[in-house]
Amino acid sequence: MKSLGNTILGITAGAALGASMGILFAPNKGSKTRKMIAKEAETTKSKISDHATELADTIAKKVNVKKASLEEQLEDLSADASHKSNDVITALEKKLEALKTKQKDFKNGAKKSTATA
Repeated sequence: MKSLGNTILGITAGAALGASMGILFAPNKGSKTRKMIAKEAETTKSKISDHATELADTIAKKVNVKKASLEEQLEDLSADASHKSNDVITALEKKLEALKTKQKDFKNGAKKSTATA
């Protein structure tokens, strides 16, 4: 991406330098020179516009690829979190059943000790 910007800068600078050198060394009338300058400016403007459009397209494509990748990663993360939360819920339900069993056993043990005493 950086090299594309450098390329655009190089082309623009080259075009400007070329136009300037042409004006300085060309033995033309002022009206003809002004027409040449206008033509060269239009050409340079067109090149810059084309390169800017190309750069914008490249950036848009890269953004879309990154966006799709991010969305995929978020979906994976969400699915993983959902599975982990289900595992946690299952583990907690097992612990609750174990505690209920212990409580029931404790109550049954307390009833037997009061009945024998």
